[in-house]
Amino acid sequence: MFTQQTVIRNSSTLVINQVLRNTYWLLGLSILVSAATAWLSVAYHLPGPGLIFYIGGIFGLSYLTRVLAHSAWGIAAVFLFTAFLGYALGPLLNQILGFSNGAQIIATAFSATGLIFFSLSAYALTTKKDFNYMGGFLFAGVLSAFILGLAGIIFQLPALNLLISFVFTILSSGLILFHTSSIIHGGERNYILATVSIFVALFNLFVNLLHILATFAGNRD
Repeated sequence: MFTQQTVIRNSSTLVINQVLRNTYWLLGLSILVSAATAWLSVAYHLPGPGLIFYIGGIFGLSYLTRVLAHSAWGIAAVFLFTAFLGYALGPLLNQILGFSNGAQIIATAFSATGLIFFSLSAYALTTKKDFNYMGGFLFAGVLSAFILGLAGIIFQLPALNLLISFVFTILSSGLILFHTSSIIHGGERNYILATVSIFVALFNLFVNLLHILATFAGNRD
């Protein structure tokens, strides 16, 4: 005979599983959309958005996604957001393709990003450990690294930029654990918001791995 607690627990598990399925489904489509706009940006050598427009686009589209997250329009907002990030990635990819081994660097960064994502997601899903305690630390770390990263760009400090890339790689990995754990433990029930959070972590992980690999393995010969 089922108790009320059992029914509630089973219902909660069904909701969590549904959020996970929808999140990974939308995440996969978002990656395809972002890859398509990145390819177009590379193929047509589209100019970058510029720092101000890039930051404004990220915050503006993130806000739009949150506003529309509880409606079907939220999915369109996710695609718009990820398409913008893909477009913005084009100039960096073209720069890396300037290396004789540029395609290999991009493929390696993409593979490493995928491996890290699947490994951390599998760990969180298998162990079901609660990583929500990391939230405050990760938020403070991302904010600090973002500010230092802006300083590195404005004042042209390559060593600082490289250090920030290592820091962001670690923080992005932590965010994958955090956001996956948040879904598992019922902290995030909106798959649109969950998708954007994980996508941003993956995007930052990929970009910073590109920077690290290009710095140490880029070959212009």
